[in-house]
Amino acid sequence: MDLEHLARWAKWKGIDLLGTGDFTHPQWFRELSEKLVPVAEGIYEFNGAKFMVTGEISCIWSQDGRQRRVHFLVLVPSLEDAARINRELFRLGNLAADGRPTLGVPGRALLRTILGAAPGAVVIPAHAWTPWYSIFGSNSGFDSLEEAFGEDVGKIFAIETGLSSDPPMNWRLSALDRVALVSFSDAHSPAKLGREACVFELPELNYSALVSAIRDKDRTRFLFTVEFFPEEGKYHYDGHRNCSVVLSPRESLALGNRCPKCGRPLTVGVLHRVEALADRPEGFVPDGAIPYKSLVPLDEIIAQALEVGKGTKSVLAEYRKLVERFGSEFAILLDLPEEEIEREIPGAIGKAILKVRRGELEIRPGYDGVYGEIVIPLGEEKGGPAQLSLF
Repeated sequence: MDLEHLARWAKWKGIDLLGTGDFTHPQWFRELSEKLVPVAEGIYEFNGAKFMVTGEISCIWSQDGRQRRVHFLVLVPSLEDAARINRELFRLGNLAADGRPTLGVPGRALLRTILGAAPGAVVIPAHAWTPWYSIFGSNSGFDSLEEAFGEDVGKIFAIETGLSSDPPMNWRLSALDRVALVSFSDAHSPAKLGREACVFELPELNYSALVSAIRDKDRTRFLFTVEFFPEEGKYHYDGHRNCSVVLSPRESLALGNRCPKCGRPLTVGVLHRVEALADRPEGFVPDGAIPYKSLVPLDEIIAQALEVGKGTKSVLAEYRKLVERFGSEFAILLDLPEEEIEREIPGAIGKAILKVRRGELEIRPGYDGVYGEIVIPLGEEKGGPAQLSLF
């Protein structure tokens, strides 16, 4: 996860702008300061890839008799602003302990500290529904943004939906109509870049333009989000990993939210938590909602088509062949016409790409830290790499 590999994978993925991540860590911040070249307001470049200064911070505090644990994303206008934020956060905790530092301060105090050091910065509750470390988490979160931020709630104008929820789930809460729903990769390796993303069309790529497109929920500039199928996220359903128990919210409620094998409390998943807070029926779409598209990563599609593991050499070789031929992963998954896929990517891989686009999938929901499984039903079509034809 260094700049060299991030830049390389951004090109393969088709990502125009990456967050740096972890700007609070002294060693990483030093490397960013040495290697990134400013090319526009708040935009930097390295090896042809563009970056914006971002990070994630974990806060743990007690409020109203409960321990709260929430992760926050931070978007920063410049490296100079990031340096000022780091100086203030250094007073609150050890920034060198982890890429995502843990601070024992309320989220509201973090918000005030960051905006006090850099008024143009943006604080976004991260993966807002995961059970353990999120603003709405079943184990340590809140029932509303107002409960968490009080009179400062107006300074929060976006939340990240996370891998285990998608926009339709969030649209069921009228209280979220005023905020933008954003999606990001939450990458822990370069190959996982682009699992989720925001797609913009901006006259000029700079920090202010991007932030205003999010703040205004401007559908002419903020076009759509790219989403994981939420069932594939590792906290979608309820369950107990140690007992291999996975349950729908209705099944969990019938059991008093306790594991039917060991009797211990279940980890209440994202879908259950949304159901508990929702004031609208499933399928409701608010006016002005930003559209979304659900995708399966290309390496996962290839692995299923070839009937091998995602991390194998054969998958990477096929992946490289396809992205070099067609430009990038997103170009293949989003833009390549279906007739061209049928003609130029014959065999199981092409058929699998088309099935994902059409939503022809079998989905086994994730639970209690276990990723869900997306099965592309290919039947007899599986096996063997694509033999790409020539134009």
